Amino acid sequence: MATLPSPVPEQSAQPEAWASSLAAIVSAPAPATIADVIARMRAIDGLLPDSDGLKWFNKLYLMVTHQVDENPPGGAWQDPTWLLHLDVVFAGLYFSAIRTYLAGACTPEAWVVLFESRFNGEIEHLQFALAGMNAHINRDLAIALDQTNADLNRDPAPDGPEHADYLAVNTLLDTVMPAAMAMLSAGPLGEAAEVSGKVGRLISSFDIYAARNAAWDFANVLCDLGGAVRDAALTAQDVSTGELGRTLLGAV
Repeated sequence: MATLPSPVPEQSAQPEAWASSLAAIVSAPAPATIADVIARMRAIDGLLPDSDGLKWFNKLYLMVTHQVDENPPGGAWQDPTWLLHLDVVFAGLYFSAIRTYLAGACTPEAWVVLFESRFNGEIEHLQFALAGMNAHINRDLAIALDQTNADLNRDPAPDGPEHADYLAVNTLLDTVMPAAMAMLSAGPLGEAAEVSGKVGRLISSFDIYAARNAAWDFANVLCDLGGAVRDAALTAQDVSTGELGRTLLGAV
């Protein structure tokens, strides 16, 4: 397991004003639409300073969510009810993780590793964004898929419209990622990392498409599990995701 850089003293403590304002944003009624999700992410972006690592994952997530809302591949989703419900449920898990962490309640380890490092000035923006993607895709996405299918009484087939839309999101990611990588690699730390080749190594260390494929498969497993067996599977996934997050944040 990689060792995270030592926290920078003046940035290691989260100002109380930010904490209370962030808690208020994520404690509002659960979003019901993509517009609600975007509004909440914008509020988070407007609140957090550049020195807060969470801001950089939130920026990336906001860029992707805009694409889903405004630019469906081919002009329309095959099953918009399913995909948009999935996106709202998925985002809700992100907001919930922030809320429980700020409240001192039990929070998934996959998210804790990011939240505990938010004010470490030695960690680059890209690392924070990748650690957030890791937590949200490797830990949260299968849960969101399983919940969405249960809510809508769906059993998506490999060649069905739901899976087609799920795979089409990869096209949107291809559209967003170049601009996102440029934004996340800006600044002195990012420029130094670009020159040293660290940016390339970081990007190659987390395969977003493989992670999304694995989440789809894990969701198919979860739907057949219950009770203690389900809890054990989710805990194991959370622990392994947290370990990868530490690696991403501690990468040199």
